Amino acid sequence: FGSGCPPPKSGDGVPFTTLLAYRDAETDRWQRWFAVHPGALEVVIGTGRTGTVRGLVIHTLAVELRYAQRLLGERVTEYEELTPGSLDEIFAIGRTARRLIDRFLERATDADMREVVTFGTLTAGTVTATRYKITANLVNHGVRHWAQIAMALRQAGFADQWGHDFLLSDVIP
Repeated sequence: FGSGCPPPKSGDGVPFTTLLAYRDAETDRWQRWFAVHPGALEVVIGTGRTGTVRGLVIHTLAVELRYAQRLLGERVTEYEELTPGSLDEIFAIGRTARRLIDRFLERATDADMREVVTFGTLTAGTVTATRYKITANLVNHGVRHWAQIAMALRQAGFADQWGHDFLLSDVIP
């Protein structure tokens, strides 16, 4: 699987750890890319909290942190508590989330993953889901938003990107 992505341990599909490793590598590439293109963070892509690329990056990483905390049964950080200014502070949110997700997955049993959790969200109200579904959402949520960011930045003239697909995760830009 390459690029730090461990191969699947069974024929049942790609394990979460592999998909999360892909997501982590993609997130790391974005941080390096934004270090070279800091103005790209200010590209307007909508309105409100996620109205700029910066806002959507913070949202993406904050959701990962909040879901990781839910998986572990920890207190969930409020959005208002997250006030990153610098690029390093923004991506530190994601690094913290990764450590928590890894800690959860290292000890999670099948019974833990099947446990149902009910929690409030900012946009969808109260949600009930298994820890399996929450973990899958961690992958999908990030991939979906990074794709939005990539497209918006290409449309704004920032075309010097890499192939973002999982299939291309071994291709170094």
